[in-house]
Amino acid sequence: MRFPCNVLRPLNGLDSLLAWLDDRLERSARGPLRDGPTAFLLLLPAFLIVGAFGILPIFSSIHLSLYGGQHGQGPFVGLGNYLRAFTDDAFWSSFLVTLYYALGTIPATMVLSFAVAYGLNRLVFGRGLLRTAYFLPYVTSAVAAAMIWRALLGGEAGMLNNALAHWGIPVQRWLLEPRGVLHLLTGGFVPAAVGPSLALCCVMAFEIWHGSGFMIVIFLAGLAAVPRELEEAARIDGANTRQLLRNVTLPLLSPTIFFLLIVSTIKSFQSFNGFYALTNGRQMPDTRNLVLYIYSTFYERGELGYGAAVAALLSLAIVVLTVVQWRFAGRKVHYE
Repeated sequence: MRFPCNVLRPLNGLDSLLAWLDDRLERSARGPLRDGPTAFLLLLPAFLIVGAFGILPIFSSIHLSLYGGQHGQGPFVGLGNYLRAFTDDAFWSSFLVTLYYALGTIPATMVLSFAVAYGLNRLVFGRGLLRTAYFLPYVTSAVAAAMIWRALLGGEAGMLNNALAHWGIPVQRWLLEPRGVLHLLTGGFVPAAVGPSLALCCVMAFEIWHGSGFMIVIFLAGLAAVPRELEEAARIDGANTRQLLRNVTLPLLSPTIFFLLIVSTIKSFQSFNGFYALTNGRQMPDTRNLVLYIYSTFYERGELGYGAAVAALLSLAIVVLTVVQWRFAGRKVHYE
């Protein structure tokens, strides 16, 4: 069967391109200095996508942060937006909420997830079923899960308050309580403004529940990679379970712990869904983190330049924290 020439021409062009690429790859294998053009050609699509949707928006946001006024159409102010952020009480309040959130969720989630993963790793039967059950909250939509939590914690008619009232325990405002949890636990001895609020602690509890499934799966993968012969050798030498955990399991698991520490820190500073869904978008100072502050600056006040400046400061803070973690915590990581 014969095809028209205009149909065969694209096929011949494709064959020629593939033949040229094959020839370039063969030549690049002959010497390390000849693979530059071929590598650039193969990486060019990725460079174009990352540049258009990753690098270009970063420079556009930095450029936008140098202008004031509404909707980024004001005059050039240079670093004025950045200086305004450092003198804005709302910015520092949001930064403090973000810091409370990170310090309250990261250690608790890691310890809880490791304990669950360590127990699941010792199981013989039902491990897959339990692993799936623990992973389900993570794959569930954060907004949908937050709506369930709002039904449990919302108002005096919430399910949790109904249970407390049934047992004669005073009901709480939970997601609406702006006073610090330390103030409530100490009966007013600690000032109400010290520490995270009860509403923020509820958001932390939601994140611990929702994010632990991911860490459990990663910890299980790390525990499965621990050589069994090392554990058996330690037991032969007389090590008990606590000594085995401290001197063998945790050092070999340090790359996994370090990875989860980096990822969870970045995630905690970028958290938005849980805050917004649990608080129903209310911009209360005790539950407004930096991402919510940027959101309100952009979409409620229309101050695009100032919002871009705060977003740049948040990105800078994440980069600095990541470098510090690599600098100090990375030294304690043991690789085989």
